[in-house]
Amino acid sequence: MAETLFLDIPRLLFAAPQSGSGKTTVVCAALRALLNKKLRVTAFKSGPDYIDPMFHSKVIGAKSRNLDLFLTGPENVKRLLAKNSKGSDVAILEGAMGFYDGMGKTTEASAYDLARTVKAPVVLVINGKGAAVSMAALVKGFKEFRTDCNVQGVILNNVKQMTYLFYKDVIEKETGVKALGYFPHLPECNLESRHLGLVTAGEIGTLETIVERLAVQAAESIDLEGLMALAQTAEPLEYEPLAIKPLGKVNIAVAQDKAFCFYYQDSLDLLAMLGAEIIPFSPLKDTELPKCDGVFLGGGYPELYAKQLSENTSLLAQLRAKLADGLPCYAECGGFMYLMEGYRDNDTVYPWIGAVQGNCWMTDKLVRFGYVNMTANTDNVLCKAGDSIHAHEFHYSDSDQNGTAFTAQKAGKSISWPVAQANDTLYAGYPHLHLWGNIGFAENFVQACIRYQKRDSER
Repeated sequence: MAETLFLDIPRLLFAAPQSGSGKTTVVCAALRALLNKKLRVTAFKSGPDYIDPMFHSKVIGAKSRNLDLFLTGPENVKRLLAKNSKGSDVAILEGAMGFYDGMGKTTEASAYDLARTVKAPVVLVINGKGAAVSMAALVKGFKEFRTDCNVQGVILNNVKQMTYLFYKDVIEKETGVKALGYFPHLPECNLESRHLGLVTAGEIGTLETIVERLAVQAAESIDLEGLMALAQTAEPLEYEPLAIKPLGKVNIAVAQDKAFCFYYQDSLDLLAMLGAEIIPFSPLKDTELPKCDGVFLGGGYPELYAKQLSENTSLLAQLRAKLADGLPCYAECGGFMYLMEGYRDNDTVYPWIGAVQGNCWMTDKLVRFGYVNMTANTDNVLCKAGDSIHAHEFHYSDSDQNGTAFTAQKAGKSISWPVAQANDTLYAGYPHLHLWGNIGFAENFVQACIRYQKRDSER
């Protein structure tokens, strides 16, 4: 019989009626302000987004994690929350999109669904600009839309102190939800956006200054003691841990720089739990690949650095030769693009690795967006034919060789399309995978690295 454990870490989920409410700014401000009070804080992001966890990580000085009910399933969400918040004083979860916005016309995999799954009290971040008593109606509507939503607190964003103090009692009286402070508009702390989200944290040179300014404001205008008191009301969460054992010792080189920065930290941690040492390298700066038994090329923005990547000819040649010789490779989205013969920018084609067929280019719209279920059409480095894993696509680029190794089916719909180039040492495709969604995929990749290491040592 499986062992049952209970998570009793105080926790909160910050949500909003819709994207653009300033939720990430308020969350980052609260995270730093709680850290400044010498509390041990862990941070999580609902859904598949890579960028907001980067901001969390910069704020707390440790890796933030994704909690995605579709990609990993509810039991693994509970396990990952428990594993990563161990020893913390509080776990802060940030919702995605609007609180109830899930897959299609449902609340499935929404921030509401996550809060319910992990039994987290909810704090709504409301954009109060241009509103008055209507703020109370909005909060009341969100609280009562589902009886188990657990909305317990509200923070008013983009309002001044006098506005907050004037309407605080109205909101509390009309809704039964506790007002936990406000946040004024701080024009000097604006964060740039790209592709429906923020630019990456590493691209903002003044981020540390901005975050500290946000923390000072949070300490002045957000009820931090009230937040902690609410977090402590979270009920114990029951979960069953998994025993994951090392398969062997291997080195996996992971591309990590401004061009390749989209990774689920828990996927990297899973590879490490299976025996891999993660060796970071930069395709932008490093002229040689680290000594390794496998390579992981994640997503990011390689198109912004197309010329620089093409000029690193020694690394391109080494990767091309190593992959042709059977070095196991797992590449997704931007990493998949980098493996191609070239990147086309109008009339200019920048040569890239050329380990897989095709060229890629940017378009002016989202080519694919949303959750999919991927099923393998052939045996490959990650799985056997017929095996499946949930995934997420989000890319403005396209290619003339997207591959046919897997079939991707849109979640909840009958629409499907072929994706990924793959063989017994390679997976390369646009979809982003979370390896906790099918741990066997991670195990198979590590086993391939072990076989390569053995073959290489016998030469």
